[in-house]
Amino acid sequence: MKELKLTTVEEFDREDVEVGKAKKRLFIGLVASAGTFVILFLLLILILPVIGLANVHPWAPYIFSVLIGSLILLVAWATAGLILNILFGRSLFLFAKMRGLTIRLFLPLMTLVGRLFNIPKDRIRSSFVKVNNDLVESQVKRFKPRELLLLMPHCLQRSKCKMRLTYSINNCKRCGKCPIDKLIDLSEHYGIHLAIATGGTIARRIVVQRRPKLILAVACERDLASGIQDTYPLPVYGILNFRPNGPCLDTNLPLDVLEEAIRRFMDPRHYPENRPVSLNKMRLIKSGDHSREEQQTKNIG
Repeated sequence: MKELKLTTVEEFDREDVEVGKAKKRLFIGLVASAGTFVILFLLLILILPVIGLANVHPWAPYIFSVLIGSLILLVAWATAGLILNILFGRSLFLFAKMRGLTIRLFLPLMTLVGRLFNIPKDRIRSSFVKVNNDLVESQVKRFKPRELLLLMPHCLQRSKCKMRLTYSINNCKRCGKCPIDKLIDLSEHYGIHLAIATGGTIARRIVVQRRPKLILAVACERDLASGIQDTYPLPVYGILNFRPNGPCLDTNLPLDVLEEAIRRFMDPRHYPENRPVSLNKMRLIKSGDHSREEQQTKNIG
């Protein structure tokens, strides 16, 4: 397998840095458009029936107006809150608790609005993943290794490989012909559980079994967008995969970006270089030093 020459997050994310503002502008524009369409629709519902509701009950028009007006305020508040969070990293009052509802509401609406303007779905989903990652980074805390989960797609595995890794990652023969070998090295180095999923059902089962507090997921735009929605309120940090052979076939990933994400969300006290050395290991090291000293003395003699 060809080695990816990636040394920093900035190198891999160079394109994303260059178009990051454009992605956010696209997301904000679609959110604002979707919110506006919903508000106009609610206003239309509000205006048309009011004329005839008075015949039902004198209070009916007022009650109906209050309900629709409340929905309009809710949509406007959610739209403004999401845009404010994206632009400045600050939330409106109680907006943090509405993040999932807002994202789950706006993504389908954004897709519909994007269709009207002939914006590709993957471009909208990529923008959604980017904004989601920013929101996750601004809200989550640091975690222990056992509280994190590395969730990878099965298309990273070499298509000609006959091993079934969805049952156990330990079935990998570590031949080095696909990224799975290095992913196992990364998971062992940081002590984080690594799992391979072939679809949404298996991914949900893995999440239920492991009960992580944060998922670091690699997938395409479609799978990441749907996974972020399905696992709410559990935060998901998404990393887009490489598809040199097309979708779902011998894909690859930026390992350096994944490792940077691990260190971004892991409690620094649990970094491998900060872990305390066990007493037995220290004894082995000391005994090894003594042996080397004795050998050097014998050689001198």
